[in-house]
Parts: sequence; structure tokens; C-alpha cells
Amino acid sequence: MKKAIIFDMDGLMIDSERVTYNEYVKKLKILGYDDFTEKIYRQCLGKNKEGICQVFFNQYGDDFPMIEVWNDVHDWIDESLRKYVPKKKGLDNLLKYLKENNYLTIVATSSGRTRVNEILKNAHIIEYFDDSICGDEVSKGKPNPEIFLTACQKLGVKPEEALVLEDSEAGIRAAYDGEIDVICIPDMKYPEPEFACQVTKIMDSLEDVIYYLEDLKLHCEDKKGGK
Repeated sequence: MKKAIIFDMDGLMIDSERVTYNEYVKKLKILGYDDFTEKIYRQCLGKNKEGICQVFFNQYGDDFPMIEVWNDVHDWIDESLRKYVPKKKGLDNLLKYLKENNYLTIVATSSGRTRVNEILKNAHIIEYFDDSICGDEVSKGKPNPEIFLTACQKLGVKPEEALVLEDSEAGIRAAYDGEIDVICIPDMKYPEPEFACQVTKIMDSLEDVIYYLEDLKLHCEDKKGGK
């Protein structure tokens, strides 16, 4: 029986990855880089700031103006999200279901604390979460399992009692290596076979998670009843 649900944020709850990609394209064009593609951006998905910066250095060299790009892009994104936070399909229904059925909930995201608090508040979903842990509060980012294992510790549950919801391959690997079941709801990238084989399920929307948990509950009740 699952007791806790661990949520990623960007690309999973918040429809922000496309916005972020477009802002990077805009900034890089200003700097004269016209070859920033979705394929390159997908390497950033699920990673913390250090991991994302390394993607750009690998692509454009160590002299790439990463500080300027990072600051401008994230200032633009944060300004946009202060006005409107686009939520993923089924998020509100899933959060209400989890609250009504007494599941523990936590956000475990590579984003920093200030940004996370602001987005959750502006999206009017902060009250649905028992806790949160951010990328600047762990020593190793995804795909290392530290953030998910720490989330379990904060909620007081064992890894086998938790379920991770993720959209990225880095998040899938982190959950898998932490021996926590993970459901993937893909955003900009469907997981490659190497990662698809590590998930419990791949679903179209967050609303599908409700049906999965209901089926899991029925299965557990059947086992208790000896059926």
C-alpha cells in the first residue's frame, strides 16, 4: 500500500518546460547562437542548475556566458509565472483525491526554494502538500536518488511506501536507483527504452494516477481478504 506521493514540479505539475525552452531560444538568438534545439534542451530536463549549466558548456564551450543566460532566462520565466502558472491536465483533481484519501504528499524538485514557494503559491496548490524539498537543499541532484530518499525521510515513510511522479529521464533514474516506484507522465520527451523499463507505468495525464491508486487499493484489499 502506498502512503506517500512524491511530485516533481516543472514539466510534471507545471507546464513550464516549453516556456523555458522558448526563452532559451530567444536569449541565445540575441547572443548569436541559432542552433539551440529541443534535442539539446531535453538534456537539461530534470537536472539541477549545475547539471543544466554543464549541458550548455558541453555544447558551446567553457567560455559560454552561462551566468548572463541563466539570469536573463530565469528572470523572464519568473516574471511570466508571477502572472500566470499553467498547470498540467488533471493536477487539481489528483491533489484533491490525495487529500481526501489521506495520502502524504511532497514536492521534490531540482528548482530552488524561492522559486518553488512562489510557483506553488501562485498556482494555488501549496496547501495540498505536506512538505517540499528543493534542488538547493541536497548535495547531489537528479539522477542521484538523494532528493527522493530525503523526501521519504521527511515524510517518515519507507521507499517502498512511496510513489514518485516524474516526467524526466533524470527523475526516473533517481527514483529507480532509490528503489522507489515511479510513474512517468512525459512532457517534452518520451523516455528512451533504457528508462521506460525502469518505470512502474507511463501515463498520459496526472488524472490517470487516480485510477492507478484505486486499482492498487483494491488489490491490497483483495490480498487482505484472501481473495
